[in-house]
Amino acid sequence: MPGAPYGIAVGPDGALWFTLVAQGVIGRFAEGLVRSHPLGQSDGQPTVIVAGADDALWFTEFQGDRLGRITVDGAVTSRSVDGPYGACVGSDGALWFTELRAGRVRRLGVDGEVTGVEVDGMPSMITPGPDGALWLTVNQAHAIARVDADLAPRVYPLPTPSAAPVGITAGPDNAVWFTEIGAGAIGRIDPDGEITEFALPVTDARPHAIVTGPDGALWFTEWASCRLGRITVDGAITHLDLPGAEPHGLTVDAAGYLWVAMESGALVQVSV
Repeated sequence: MPGAPYGIAVGPDGALWFTLVAQGVIGRFAEGLVRSHPLGQSDGQPTVIVAGADDALWFTEFQGDRLGRITVDGAVTSRSVDGPYGACVGSDGALWFTELRAGRVRRLGVDGEVTGVEVDGMPSMITPGPDGALWLTVNQAHAIARVDADLAPRVYPLPTPSAAPVGITAGPDNAVWFTEIGAGAIGRIDPDGEITEFALPVTDARPHAIVTGPDGALWFTEWASCRLGRITVDGAITHLDLPGAEPHGLTVDAAGYLWVAMESGALVQVSV
């Protein structure tokens, strides 16, 4: 596949949609065919992509300072924001996203209204939690933050210095799980704020994205070691070598397969 896939998500049409970060392109993969949607400005660096609540997909362009939207027919629109990175749909149906450079979490309501709150320290990935709030990694504050529907933030510093968390997801155990790219560990935080960290066998593996798999375990990409990791809710860790290099985003399709976006130029399917 020509290009550097970074983020990946299952769209409302059941296809795989992904960002080509270096090329300024959104891609769609279905039935063995790839369709490309150039964004017109190749310097935007589209990164994270998520399915919205409006039958479209939303993506962040960190360098281009844009929040983009693409329909399943390929129509693209965008709005100016300040260095967006992570994005997700909250339990309220709104699109929530982080502004990594500006240090903010913002909410785009279904009515188009944008509100937000400051969270210092490079807020990165964001996910709806099992409690209905939004949980996010704060990369340079080495912390996890929680933002409720009233935009009230609470920050939980991590025990490990320079943990630099990135990926985050709701787990199958009423907790939130995250990657510590700086410390080479996987973390867990429960609704009361209690944090547990699980060191990886290779501490410089650079874990990046994380999702809950259909098997009730957590799966994560290791950017530096080119492996897909699996951790059970009890902390047992195993690994799978991946072809290519630089795995970043991953998602689970309707059939229960894991898909990994390899920045070296491929989408890799993994049977769980």
